[in-house]
Amino acid sequence: MIRMGRGSRTEPGETNDYQNNTSNSTPAYGYSSESQQATPRVVTDSESIARDIKEGRLSGFVGHGTTLTGETHFQMMLRVDGHLTGTVTSDGGTLIVGTNGQVDANVSVGVATINGVVNGDVIASEKIQLGRTARVMGNVATPRLVIEEGAIFEGGCSMIKAREDMESETTAAQEQYRAAEASSYQSSAVADDDDDDDEYLSADETEEEEEAKAVTV
Repeated sequence: MIRMGRGSRTEPGETNDYQNNTSNSTPAYGYSSESQQATPRVVTDSESIARDIKEGRLSGFVGHGTTLTGETHFQMMLRVDGHLTGTVTSDGGTLIVGTNGQVDANVSVGVATINGVVNGDVIASEKIQLGRTARVMGNVATPRLVIEEGAIFEGGCSMIKAREDMESETTAAQEQYRAAEASSYQSSAVADDDDDDDEYLSADETEEEEEAKAVTV
């Protein structure tokens, strides 16, 4: 029995019973290691830009609310979160169009990752990737094209390098087939010549044997 109040105290004989009841009635909670693991944090665009700048990969950045007009040429990476018009070129560089970015220009780069709006033709020597928020109005030419669900693409597509590789492989296969066919023809021709030589030799030997028999008689 537990007495509540200022002068409350537990009877000596009831102490152990109370402690045992308390320990038995207290639920045991087990925490797994999985519940204690922190979920991975999503990297924001600002953090991604800051990381690219720190690592020296970002050649240029057009921020939200900024408009640039003219010819744009960059080396490594260009990110557009604003508005860019004119032409965009790079020798193997990467163009990133953010969700709020808009490019009204013909683009010729190495890799194009588009999550915004592009009005113009896009040529990429390596890959074009359209995110789920992308909207491209123009023709694209690239050996690799990735389109996520939700992206809008209106235009023509030409797999330039893939087509060239396929044509070169077809030409090489045809040349190999022709070479094998010519080699087989030459082998059969040599075999026919050997057979003819054997026939001539056997005929000559027969004539010589007959002459020898005539002389002996």
